[in-house]
Amino acid sequence: MFRPLPLWIGLRYLRAKRRTRFISFISAVSIIGIAVGVTALITVISVMNGFEQELRARILGMVSHATISSASDSLAGWQGAVTLASEDPRVLGAAPYVEREAMLQGRARDARPAMLRGVAPGLEGKVSELPATMKVGALDVLEPGAFNIVLGSELALWLNVDVGDSVTVFVPQFRTTPVGVLPQMKRFTVAGIFQVGLQEADLQLALVHIEDAQRLLRLGEGVSGVRLKLADLMQAWDVARDLRDRMGGAYRVRDWSMDHAQFFRAIQLEKTVMFIILSLIILVAAINLVSSLVMLVTDKQADIAILRTLGLTPRQVMGTFVVQGTVIGTCGILAGLVGGVLLTLNLQDIVEAIERVFGISIMPPADVYYITGLPTALRAGDVTAIAIVAFVMCALATLYPAWRASRTDPASALRYE
Repeated sequence: MFRPLPLWIGLRYLRAKRRTRFISFISAVSIIGIAVGVTALITVISVMNGFEQELRARILGMVSHATISSASDSLAGWQGAVTLASEDPRVLGAAPYVEREAMLQGRARDARPAMLRGVAPGLEGKVSELPATMKVGALDVLEPGAFNIVLGSELALWLNVDVGDSVTVFVPQFRTTPVGVLPQMKRFTVAGIFQVGLQEADLQLALVHIEDAQRLLRLGEGVSGVRLKLADLMQAWDVARDLRDRMGGAYRVRDWSMDHAQFFRAIQLEKTVMFIILSLIILVAAINLVSSLVMLVTDKQADIAILRTLGLTPRQVMGTFVVQGTVIGTCGILAGLVGGVLLTLNLQDIVEAIERVFGISIMPPADVYYITGLPTALRAGDVTAIAIVAFVMCALATLYPAWRASRTDPASALRYE
């Protein structure tokens, strides 16, 4: 069986003899260090992916992927926009909405600012996850003319109200009365409470029927705009712009990235920084690999000199030690990949076992972050990137010891042998 000479010699040097066991111990430490670094990097990145995925699902489950609104305060003829959007295969759902900032006052003395949103209960489930987040009641309780309201759990707690209580809604629209100019206001009955697990919604959002919102804001048949849910949210801007052009007229287009792009960009930056920091563990292990190879080169001076006199070129000598260092690094990387994948897949069970044994709570209660358990998302792209980075570090770590071995002078090395 044909094997290149540097490869054969490099693999031969991996088997420890009695006088090189200490060097082999250093190599084993390097393998363990590389494996630990790769395992830690895979696990941490997977946990961050899990939290990002959880937050993305919660945020994008509440906000529209894209909206089309009129250049004025009211969008008339929205039925045609909904029909046009529904016929587009890229659109999963379309629903009208009315939205305006308001002040809400319940049994608590102080009023609380919130976003008052008028929705069509039958269509809301097509553009958001709100119907599935109802904690008390259902979205169907919003009937035209009943003036019912559905509040976020944090907002209801702040207003000190529950289902059946009354809430007074003040909107920034004034009317003239015999006693002077007064803000537009209306008393609503709390008919339901939802809990998304996102403070932006639970503390700042109140839902009413779209027709009740139109009456309160005196919009007639107009709405604020049309919300869209898309099959591919990364195409939100292009799809909304195409629909706007097909509708004709002056319309404004807005997609989810305009409101939340900075948040997801910050998460991505945090992942990148964490990747760099944890890669230092692998770098330390690679430095240990340099030390073990330098010691091996020093120990093998006589062998290298003999091989040189037998015709082995400096490039082949260099390749011999590159092979040895690369094999050591590859063993560590493979062990780390297996360990990282297994740890990530069983992380929740491990955390629960640690909590039971030591009587501690690693994850905060669900009412703090609204997330139960430790979410993880193992992605092949991240695992591949980690393996490549680790391999490059290990390969670079072999260059100096291998170059030093190729510079060995046979006459000087054999002088005292």
